[in-house]
Amino acid sequence: MEQQARGLRPGQRSQLFTHDLATGTSTLVAESPDVLFEAPNWTPDGEWLIVNGDGLLQRVPAGGGELEPIVVPGLPLVNNDHVLSPDGAFAYVSGFDGHLHRVDLAARTSHRVSNDHGPDFVHFLHGISPDGNLLAYIGMDLLPDGFRTNIFTVPASGGADVRLTDSAAPHDGSEFSPDGEWIWFNSERGSTTPGHAQLFRMRPDGSDVEQLTTDERVNWFPHVSPDGSSVVYVSFPPGTLGHPADLDVIIRLLGTDRTGTDLVHLFGGQGTINVPSWAPDSRRFAYVAYPLS
Repeated sequence: MEQQARGLRPGQRSQLFTHDLATGTSTLVAESPDVLFEAPNWTPDGEWLIVNGDGLLQRVPAGGGELEPIVVPGLPLVNNDHVLSPDGAFAYVSGFDGHLHRVDLAARTSHRVSNDHGPDFVHFLHGISPDGNLLAYIGMDLLPDGFRTNIFTVPASGGADVRLTDSAAPHDGSEFSPDGEWIWFNSERGSTTPGHAQLFRMRPDGSDVEQLTTDERVNWFPHVSPDGSSVVYVSFPPGTLGHPADLDVIIRLLGTDRTGTDLVHLFGGQGTINVPSWAPDSRRFAYVAYPLS
């Protein structure tokens, strides 16, 4: 989570891939030596991938092509925490102003949907309910000695927030399951080792918290496929603090035995798979790598 547009290092490239679970192969969709793009969402019609880059939403045909900026007058610059409505008509984004905004992708208009909790509270969006009515976000309280991150929900059209967690342990990546029965997330709440995030899920009212991984790696951003059959996540090396950029990481598939199977090894981390990125057919997902020449 961050509040300024990232840039590429000298000799670095952004590479957007789709990965086919059945064949185990990744296909390059777009590449740039100039724009650091992040966090792909797949549109519900399967035609486009939407990322952020240079503080803007951008889109590219899922079959490959050039990035096309989605210019929305009056919208603050956006970071890598964004989701699409179930019908694909709207993008909900986290702005550099610390708030959540709804973007009408056809009209190219936007309006704020989050509430004002003061200058020391920042919103980071990760999930939307299957009916499109509720957003799940991470609320960051900025403190004199650091910050706290907890999980909240807010109506997608605006309304009162509901706090789901209240803990000093960091939380992130709050995302609804496709049946709406669970919110998946990562947290350090089950560990006494700083940075040692694992995967969890809970009911949308904050009850029945269940830990789903217990391994030596640092696990972030669980994404459940639209058909509910698969969960992918990004796994950082042991000892990682937070979810930094530019590390050797692994995209893993969560097994029924709650162990991870390696799918893709890459140089990435922050921006690779921060948000829901499954294709509507549940056979492919998208991710971003950041190789150095």
